Amino acid sequence: MRLNRFSVFTKDAPYFDDDRNRTYFERVSRKCYLPTNKLLLDLINNHDKKFKIAFSLTGVFIEQCKKFYPEVLETFKELAKTGNVEFLNETYYHSLAALFSLNEFKEQIKLHRKAMLDLFGQKPKVFRNTEAMYSNNIAKIVESMGYKGIITEGHESILGWRSPNYLYNPQGCNKISVMLRNYKLSDDIGFRFSAKWWEEYPLTADKYSAWLSRCEGQCINLFIDYETFGEHQWEDTGIFNFLRYLPSEVLKYQNLDFKTPSEIIKSNKPVGIIDVPYIISWADIQRDTSAWLENDMQKLAFDEIAKLENHVKKHPELLHVWRLLQTSDHFYYMCTKWFADGDVHKYFNPYNSPYDAFINFMNILQDLRQKLGLNES
Repeated sequence: MRLNRFSVFTKDAPYFDDDRNRTYFERVSRKCYLPTNKLLLDLINNHDKKFKIAFSLTGVFIEQCKKFYPEVLETFKELAKTGNVEFLNETYYHSLAALFSLNEFKEQIKLHRKAMLDLFGQKPKVFRNTEAMYSNNIAKIVESMGYKGIITEGHESILGWRSPNYLYNPQGCNKISVMLRNYKLSDDIGFRFSAKWWEEYPLTADKYSAWLSRCEGQCINLFIDYETFGEHQWEDTGIFNFLRYLPSEVLKYQNLDFKTPSEIIKSNKPVGIIDVPYIISWADIQRDTSAWLENDMQKLAFDEIAKLENHVKKHPELLHVWRLLQTSDHFYYMCTKWFADGDVHKYFNPYNSPYDAFINFMNILQDLRQKLGLNES
């Protein structure tokens, strides 16, 4: 939910830019959500229910569906009815709550779990934290809440020589399995699909399925931004045709099929332990939290929003607003790093500079402090 431009002199103005948010959401709905959901529904129905997928939809996304384009939400409900689509749990506000408050983290998980049950009739069993942020401690918290699985990045920094194509147990846990994203095969679709400099260009469904068939392990977890289909990779790149033919090509191989995350966890046992004492994520090259919390602007903004927790929970009318300000995107807009995948992250950035994003966010935060009756100290 992008913010309105706010100065220290702004009074009684809404924090969120509904016009800009609506424009973006309607555009991406037409280019991605509606056509891709229709295609996925057709693929499920046309392959004897052998094609299966999972979604991680934030509460903020759900709210924008309801506000700007209810038809999009209806298409997700139609997918849910097939029984071949699993909805994962995450923080409702796609926030960094796990980094500052155990109570807030759990509350947002519970809010999201209720939303998935109310909308799709599913009680999620598998958890994906914001931007796949993960550590031993986060896994323990999620295990204590009854989840059977947690998804994170299958990067060499935690795997070493081992493969992401297996289930693992988190260090210190025995009731929850870690599912690791195969980032190389995922990024072949998400980032490299239309890259003409890529030695494997063009990527076709039969070529990609052949790669999958040669993989060893229990499962291959492909996890990408949904906007890959039609938005990051435009229709004229052939991305929809790739998706249209992928299931039939995959199902030609006896050693390949499709399963939901819960089905994978139920039918496979972890092969070892993953020890992650520090927080990792799937963001950018570093795979850590530096995309949101590296520079002084980000750290200050994050500290200030975190400090308000005890105050804002005494003012229920401001709680939702405070939580919307926790969404990770606000902190990413303050990022001063540049990455190979930076273009994707900056695609919908409304600011001219990270400093511009920081000043605007802090002006809104100051206004919120005043509404909470807090002085400068």
